[in-house]
Amino acid sequence: MDKLLRVRGEINKGLEARGVKTSMNDFIIKACALALQKVPTANAVWAGDRVLQMEASDISVAVAIEGGLFTPVLQDAEAKPLSQLAVEMKDLAARARNRKLAPHEYQGGSFSISNLGMMGIDNFDAVINPPQGAILAVGAGKKRPVVLDDGSLSVATVMSVTMSVDHRVIDGALGAELLNEIVNYLENPLSMLV
Repeated sequence: MDKLLRVRGEINKGLEARGVKTSMNDFIIKACALALQKVPTANAVWAGDRVLQMEASDISVAVAIEGGLFTPVLQDAEAKPLSQLAVEMKDLAARARNRKLAPHEYQGGSFSISNLGMMGIDNFDAVINPPQGAILAVGAGKKRPVVLDDGSLSVATVMSVTMSVDHRVIDGALGAELLNEIVNYLENPLSMLV
């Protein structure tokens, strides 16, 4: 995640004058949205007796509130720049915490993200929000020893992600393909900006 942290820092410097700040979650949202476009068969929901394919990447993000959570939906997340995702997510999260979301703002979506990393949780499994096909559980980014391609030992920021899928919608092989694309975007953040 070190490359992503550097890119995020540079983007945030450029956005300072506009009063916008991107979060790690914004990059994760964008990575998931783009991955769903690259693996369109995974961008689907269970419609009771069949799989319903979605065109847009509408991403739900879990927001903790007293007594539960809301999952506001970022519509067409694949088409929005990171700065717009940051502004929209900040607004949706604030209104979710104040229970001011309209039903259309937290219903729908084909994919969810639950990030407990900010609470220090390393790794967890998230429960799918029916009728969605999948949810990504995001753990904390922490400095860890890693072995580089040349065999040398180094330290890097490593983040754990775990994806749960509804096998009626996304089987294991398709889920692995989607998760690989998400990881590829997160490890190569500049690819999200083109």
